[in-house]
Amino acid sequence: MDWLQTLILALIQGLTEFLPISSSAHLILPSELLGWQDQGLAFDVAVHFGSLLAVILYFRRDLTQLAGQWFASFGGKTNHESQLVWMIGFATIPAGLAGLLGKEFIETHLRSAEVIAWATIGFGLLLGLADRQGRGVKTLIDMTWPLALAIGIAQALALVPGTSRSGITMTAALLLGFSRTDAARFSFLLSIPVIALSAGYLSYKLIGVADVDWATMGLGFVLSALSAYACIHFFMQLIERIGMMPFVIYRLVLGVALLWLL
Repeated sequence: MDWLQTLILALIQGLTEFLPISSSAHLILPSELLGWQDQGLAFDVAVHFGSLLAVILYFRRDLTQLAGQWFASFGGKTNHESQLVWMIGFATIPAGLAGLLGKEFIETHLRSAEVIAWATIGFGLLLGLADRQGRGVKTLIDMTWPLALAIGIAQALALVPGTSRSGITMTAALLLGFSRTDAARFSFLLSIPVIALSAGYLSYKLIGVADVDWATMGLGFVLSALSAYACIHFFMQLIERIGMMPFVIYRLVLGVALLWLL
């Protein structure tokens, strides 16, 4: 890839990983409009680690506190924060199982521009419905095992290209009565193990690949991390004021544009 392609794709990955607008829908647009080929495995590894670093840095205080309470729980000091760590791990299981069991089917039947377009539209409408049902009042203090599992099952649907992992988890949390801010916060915390697993799996596949462009990987990593961090920061600052409707409208326009391109 040349530097311009690396710049655009890294920024797209960083910005769309955490916004509820589907990264897969955006990554297909350059190939359709500009004829760009797949960015390659090494680049995927770089931008995944960039996104992972961004979310860890942004929530570093939360993660430090959660980790401290989690380790303390092994000494018998159990509280809601230590349980929340277990809930996040528990909620990750459905996506992990769905990935292991359904990867071949998804790769064969669902990775088409048409599926991405319709998923972008359909799950966008569902996000709008969840946001309009009323502003929830639940916070992470109200998170329970059944609620975490329900959001985790919703996260497994993100394996369908065009769904948006952050979009479907926020949708589920909103439908379950959580506030916009806490729906987004749980979605972002829940993304950490999923992105880590994905990055680890892609890194494993990269073993033995000889022609790795380390300069492109480094640039993709940095740009993805910076854009993802900025995206999370501004999203968390604005979500209570702007709601989800701007993203719903954007998804509808994007989905229609993809169908038109077909």
